[in-house]
Amino acid sequence: MERGTFERTRKLRKQSVEAEPYITIERARLMTEAYKMYEGSVETPVLRALAFKHYMENRTLCINDGELIVGEKGDSPQGAPTYPELCCHTMEDLQVMNDREIINFNVSEEVRKIHEEEIIPFWKGRQIRNRIVSSMDPEWVKAYEAGIFTEFMEQRAPGHTVCGDTIYKKGFADLKKDAENRMKELDFINDMEAYSKKVDLEAMMIACDAMIILGKRYAEKARALAAEEKDEAKKADLLLIAANCDVVPEHAPQTYHQAIQMYWFVHIGVTTELNIWDAFSPGRLDQHLNPFYERDVEEGSLDREKAQELLECLWVKFNNQPAPPKVGITLKESGTYTDFANINTGGIRPDGQDGVNEVSYIILDVMDEMKLLQPSSNVQISRKTPQKFLKRACEISRKGWGQPAFYNTEAIVQELLEAGKSLADARLGGSSGCVETGCFGKEAYVLTGYMNLPKILELTLNNGYDPISKQQLGIQTGNAKDFKSYEELFEAFKKQLHYFIDIKVKGNCIIEAIYAKHIPAPLMSTIVDDCIANATDYHRGGARYNTRYIQGVGIGTITDCLAAIKYNVFDENKFDMDTLLKALSSNFEGYEAIHNMVVNKSPKYGNDDDYADELMNEVFTAYYNEVTGRPTVVGGKYRINMLPTTCHVYFGEVMGASANGRLCGKPLSEGISPEKGGDTNGPTAVIKSCAKMDHLKTGGTLLNQRFAPSVVQGEEGLDNMANLIRTYFNMDGHHIQFNVFDKNVLLAAQENPQDYKDLIVRVAGYSDHFNNLSRALQDEIIGRTEQSF
Repeated sequence: MERGTFERTRKLRKQSVEAEPYITIERARLMTEAYKMYEGSVETPVLRALAFKHYMENRTLCINDGELIVGEKGDSPQGAPTYPELCCHTMEDLQVMNDREIINFNVSEEVRKIHEEEIIPFWKGRQIRNRIVSSMDPEWVKAYEAGIFTEFMEQRAPGHTVCGDTIYKKGFADLKKDAENRMKELDFINDMEAYSKKVDLEAMMIACDAMIILGKRYAEKARALAAEEKDEAKKADLLLIAANCDVVPEHAPQTYHQAIQMYWFVHIGVTTELNIWDAFSPGRLDQHLNPFYERDVEEGSLDREKAQELLECLWVKFNNQPAPPKVGITLKESGTYTDFANINTGGIRPDGQDGVNEVSYIILDVMDEMKLLQPSSNVQISRKTPQKFLKRACEISRKGWGQPAFYNTEAIVQELLEAGKSLADARLGGSSGCVETGCFGKEAYVLTGYMNLPKILELTLNNGYDPISKQQLGIQTGNAKDFKSYEELFEAFKKQLHYFIDIKVKGNCIIEAIYAKHIPAPLMSTIVDDCIANATDYHRGGARYNTRYIQGVGIGTITDCLAAIKYNVFDENKFDMDTLLKALSSNFEGYEAIHNMVVNKSPKYGNDDDYADELMNEVFTAYYNEVTGRPTVVGGKYRINMLPTTCHVYFGEVMGASANGRLCGKPLSEGISPEKGGDTNGPTAVIKSCAKMDHLKTGGTLLNQRFAPSVVQGEEGLDNMANLIRTYFNMDGHHIQFNVFDKNVLLAAQENPQDYKDLIVRVAGYSDHFNNLSRALQDEIIGRTEQSF
């Protein structure tokens, strides 16, 4: 089925979804050239800025036929650059990317040749990935390789940055002037950091020049194409593109069209300066664009139809950019082409009033019509949000492809206040990536890796020994057979948790210092408050707020494990710990009666059962207390959030059987959702259980719910969805999203994938084509509990 409201966007969308993702070597080649020219002669921040400028001066420009918003990462849609200064892939890596069945990238012979002859010889041993691994102690390496935690920075730079409103008020000529003025204020007599600040500001000014060059080059290219174009309509479009690029990004946008183009240039700039998958996002796009929309409509230069067409063009641009290629564990924690740009719509304005406007509804229409994986789209629902807006979002959600997700504005504001933000800044915040909360345009909030909570319990039950990797990973906290009470077991778990959080944070501190020293981000620093004012790079703590997250995974699994142990071993004495450990080591073979008891006759999280839910809260509180408030290298604080991306599948692969009846190698629960099949009392019971977690102490929680299409059909089904969301948010729930599908359709898609190429499902904090998922992840989604009202 063709999608897109307009002929233009139908053609552009078709080109986008049919193009094959490929590796473009141009960025790697140009950055290598620049390093050879400048390294050793200038300070590192300036080196990074000059390399970025060299790239913008010499990169191939792409203007696709018929588009109105310009800018690609490659020389055509679906090009993925590589970032050898962060992770220089081996030739074997390239072969794997090309040959793997899902999330593959075409790697041409030319790319292989340049990579082998130019890129690898220069970057081998110099890449950040090498610095990180060689800097870690053996305890970190063993824990990482065994799947206790993951490390986001192993193949990428710090991400989760979201645009504020600066770029709609200032162009890069203005930002460069701000940096120049700040440099004049430096006090080299009394400020011992003055020289470092000078260097950072110089780098930011060069980055501004690079962005201005990009806009001018696009204006020239569009005019050159227009001069050769015979079709008058296409000529007019190209001249309009040129006129817009004469203004942005050098100057502040003056029109709705220019505002969209301005954001897109910044998006391309930030995501080619560094690989920050997870992601760079436009934030409150409806509120940023609405003043331009209202002004242009009033002047008669824009109508609603044209405004929608331009946004549909923007949606295609997002979808043209696959996430940078990943290998190894990093692929396992996020196995998708989706780059996690997440658009927030609705919520409240800076004055606290309802933030829904006409552009909000246009965005919903674009989302509904385009049905693209990227950008991820969400709606913020506040107590002031009109029911009309909520129900329109529910209408789209029940169509079954997982967008939009729903976020609680009041919870987001409270979470940010809890983390020390001002009320004014908190009201400008929202979620990015999957569900993570931050102050848009003012905060570096960086995800550092996932923590495998059920695996730590597995080690606790084995006195710190890992039965899967066959090594002593944890500390010795006692033989589980000798524990006389549940409390003894949980105290041992908390000691193991403390041990591994220490290892993770120690590694994070080293990695953070490595990035601060070796990989400044001068462009990012120009657009995030207050890097220019502080004269300090984004990676050195220049932003107004600096937060680091460690994501907890498997809260549903570990809760049900603890409930099964407490209930059966310590409370009811149905079997002893020794018998349970033998059942786990045999994957329950020969222990079918025990398996039945823990699966079907033990308390489960997700049923509004205080017995299980209180245990969930104990685990959550222990995790919160271990992580939250720890200091970071650049002066920020650590926080937690609860989400998995695809890591719950990987974490399950590195575990044996669990005390809740989960079999060896099977996925863990995802987000804060209950274990598959464990929630049997309906969706209201699920949200009541989930609401017993203190969401406001986190930086985001992720809850998936699944319905059959028949359950949410008609006006009653729509009202039920809307009321469930309102109820959950009234209990301070952070986020909820829905999969609406017929299980038989997914089973058929597994057997005949060629017949279901357009089938999209919600995975975690993102949607993906069902065919792009591993079999294990497909099975996990199919196995999620089907709810009904």
